[in-house]
Amino acid sequence: MTTTNTPDAIASTGYRLRLPGPTEVPERVRQAMARVMVSHRGPECRTAIGETEDMIRPILGTTNRVMFFASSGTGLMEAALVNVVEPGSRILVIEHGQFGERFTAIAKAMNVTVDTVPIAWGQAIDVAAVAIRLREHAYRAVVVVHNESSTGIVADLAALGALVRDQPTLLIVDSVSGLGGIAMRQDEWGVDIVVSASQKALMCPPGLALASVSAKAWRVIEQAEGRSVFYWDFRRALKSAEQNETAFTAPVSLVYGLREALMMMHEEGFANVLARHTRLSGALRAGGAAFGLADFCNDGPRSSTVVVFKVPDGLEGGAIVRQLYQDHRTVIAGARNRLSGRVIRFGTMGALSAGTILTDLLHLEDALAKLGLPIEPGAGLKAATQHLAATT
Repeated sequence: MTTTNTPDAIASTGYRLRLPGPTEVPERVRQAMARVMVSHRGPECRTAIGETEDMIRPILGTTNRVMFFASSGTGLMEAALVNVVEPGSRILVIEHGQFGERFTAIAKAMNVTVDTVPIAWGQAIDVAAVAIRLREHAYRAVVVVHNESSTGIVADLAALGALVRDQPTLLIVDSVSGLGGIAMRQDEWGVDIVVSASQKALMCPPGLALASVSAKAWRVIEQAEGRSVFYWDFRRALKSAEQNETAFTAPVSLVYGLREALMMMHEEGFANVLARHTRLSGALRAGGAAFGLADFCNDGPRSSTVVVFKVPDGLEGGAIVRQLYQDHRTVIAGARNRLSGRVIRFGTMGALSAGTILTDLLHLEDALAKLGLPIEPGAGLKAATQHLAATT
């Protein structure tokens, strides 16, 4: 008997994936992934990898070679560290949310010294505090999350890059939930290693990740000793990238999917893609504010790819998540960390439109009203529509 949780049933009942990743995969991308399987070492796959690399370079803001891996984003977070640290290395991790703490956890498993710059969740990174810490030790790397999807805060990479540009210290950045929806100018900003993954603003399923490495970082990678690395070895990956291949088996279908997604982004115009993300996330924030939902972020810059609302007093975040799914098949996120029950999170990344945001607000109004929050009917839609009109 068919249940409501089968793929066919999900498609027929209006399932809406509104998480901050994985995100909805456009039909064009799904069709591209459904093409006949080809050899991962054959000319067809090499062509797809080469074209994908060419199209993602301007989105990264780099002229570097881009290396692809069959991996989640966390795998490339580990890869970014394991290629440059060795026993005795010291790194500085900026912790301004859950994924900064994940970077710390990964680093501590590598027998290196890990210092942290703790930032109150929801606050902007204190670049001056980072500068002070950099004067205390000779760090191998400063490590930061570009777009902290647990809080909705974006790191000022230009300011952080300026701190280390003329120093031996590297700047390592996780842009898993930022790349494709928030500007990245790797070369201009002095970012030495950027890692990202396919399932967020790049509009693909999970499973394909990438890294872009600066000349400065390559010098460290080539000179480092005592590293224990095999699958994640950037040197091996670079040699393969120079042949438009991956070092190990490529996720062929995902490569075709990412190539199609990047075609869509370039057809729209990447400046337009970024502007759309900014406009739509702003509309959702405006609509939420009309319901009395405060933005979790106390500072800017705020994310264009995830909106994080504080849960009003008397409500619990999980109840809102469940009500939206139960009544509308709309899937948003709560929190699986210290903010559990205190926030709800919407993804505002990938293939979304004004209609997506207005539907979110319509469903959210209904859920909040059923949970007892006094709401002026239509207030969210009105505020969002006004924002959209003012930012066209």
